[in-house]
Amino acid sequence: MTEMMELPERESMEFDVVIVGAGPAGLSAAIRIKQLAEEAGEDISVVVLEKGSEVGAHILSGAVIDPAALTRLIPDWKEDDSCPLKVAVKKDRFRLLGSTGGMSIPGLLMPPFMNNHGNYIISLGNLCRWLAEKAEGMGVEIYPGFAAAELLYDEDGALRGVATGDMGIDKDGQPKDTYMRGMELLGKYTLIGEGVRGSLAKQLIAKYSLDKDCDVPKFGIGIKEIWDVDPAKHQEGLVEHSFGWPLDNSTGGGSFIYHMENNQVAVGLVVYLNYKNPYLSPFEEFQRFKTHPLVKDVFAGGKRVAYGARCIAEGGYQSVPRLSFPGGALVGCAAGFINVARIKGIHNAMDSGMLAASALVDALKAGRANDDLVAFEESWRKSPIGKDLVKVRNVKPLWSKFGLFVGVGLGGLDMWLNQLFGFSPFGTMKHGKTDAQSTLPASQCKPIDYPKPDGVLTFDRLSSVYLSGANHEEDQPCHLVVKDEALQKSSEHDVYGGLSARFCPAGVYEWVEDDANPGQMNYVINAANCVHCKTCDIKDPNGNITWTVPEGGGGPTYPNM
Repeated sequence: MTEMMELPERESMEFDVVIVGAGPAGLSAAIRIKQLAEEAGEDISVVVLEKGSEVGAHILSGAVIDPAALTRLIPDWKEDDSCPLKVAVKKDRFRLLGSTGGMSIPGLLMPPFMNNHGNYIISLGNLCRWLAEKAEGMGVEIYPGFAAAELLYDEDGALRGVATGDMGIDKDGQPKDTYMRGMELLGKYTLIGEGVRGSLAKQLIAKYSLDKDCDVPKFGIGIKEIWDVDPAKHQEGLVEHSFGWPLDNSTGGGSFIYHMENNQVAVGLVVYLNYKNPYLSPFEEFQRFKTHPLVKDVFAGGKRVAYGARCIAEGGYQSVPRLSFPGGALVGCAAGFINVARIKGIHNAMDSGMLAASALVDALKAGRANDDLVAFEESWRKSPIGKDLVKVRNVKPLWSKFGLFVGVGLGGLDMWLNQLFGFSPFGTMKHGKTDAQSTLPASQCKPIDYPKPDGVLTFDRLSSVYLSGANHEEDQPCHLVVKDEALQKSSEHDVYGGLSARFCPAGVYEWVEDDANPGQMNYVINAANCVHCKTCDIKDPNGNITWTVPEGGGGPTYPNM
């Protein structure tokens, strides 16, 4: 907005509780608040804001769910025919892959909690849609298509709510005919459940120094497709995980193949973002993975029907920041409760929402408002969340320090010792560098020559983005903010080989030679392609790119991801 324009005053709405994000954490919190309110004979008003065009539109996960938290939230979910947990895991495989083959890892070598018996293959988007229906049936107001863009504080510095972004602003910051001022949603408490590397959570962590006593955050990028496969090749309930090829010994990550219902298969690759080589492309590594001799046959004669990508909070137990602050709390992936070894986090996200709800309702019943929900912060380590994460806290640091073969072996030993004796010879290891700091200069690394896509099994970025349903209003301010254009050229391009063009799974960033000035490289940002994965906000070597929310409703439109 220009200084000449006088902004109209925002309208406001008041609630007892404001929740940002209609993911599993936010919706579980909303439902549990209503359950506890009914038990206490209280009327507690709850609103949920969701930046996606609909609930589930921005939700992406593998996903195999441990239903323990869902059972705690909705004990009779199995009796509800509309519940989307339909495919129980029937067979579970782990493999170590080489370039031409692989070897199975016997389940007996892994601790019992790594077993997927009793878990379900799901679409997390569909689960969130179902939870949203439950929440609305209990009186929760859910507003999809409205992005929480600004944090609002009271005179004492406590969070008092959020404001949605203004709509109808052109790319130069001027109001269009469709201009609509954002709205303030004020609450006695505000829960931030906007997912991994959310723009509001980043600000809150910085303002209240929520990360002063925890390790650095760590992330991975997960890239996923859904395929309609030949029924003869479909094995409903089969879960396959692998590590190794196409990634090298020093690059962490792994793959998944989940046989869903209706002859559909979800396939994906997770690449840890602490990889060193700036020439590495997570998107291209995923395409290569599908060509492996033990993988490609599943997709022969099939059709790719969906694509998406999203970052994963992988820091685990030692990287969780303080959850509570004056006026609210972080829940779900905004805090980071993924169990990296189990490749699961939905159950912990849901449990975090329920724990926050319990502390919040107790506070409201006591007549409190906009203070620190200390009880929530003090409860999570003793809860199922803490017990789940503490046993695997060293898996990622060991892999990062010692590489694939030694690191995974030591990680397995560490998990067994934690499982059997509650003890680790490594204590609690540190992660060390941030993912951005882990990248080496291009001059120290070897370029990677990726094969061209065949359009049948492997694909390019643009056709993939099309399948994501990504859509943004073209004439709006760019939501991907480069703080220093000169630094981007002198460092990200000149020193790190323009790695943003490779780490982005949606073709958002390009270095293009200027036609009028040969040799001059211009940085082009195709913001309309963005699938909101947040990789740029994490992996840029200088922290020079900030992801912010675009107009509400913009972004991917995932069907059943």
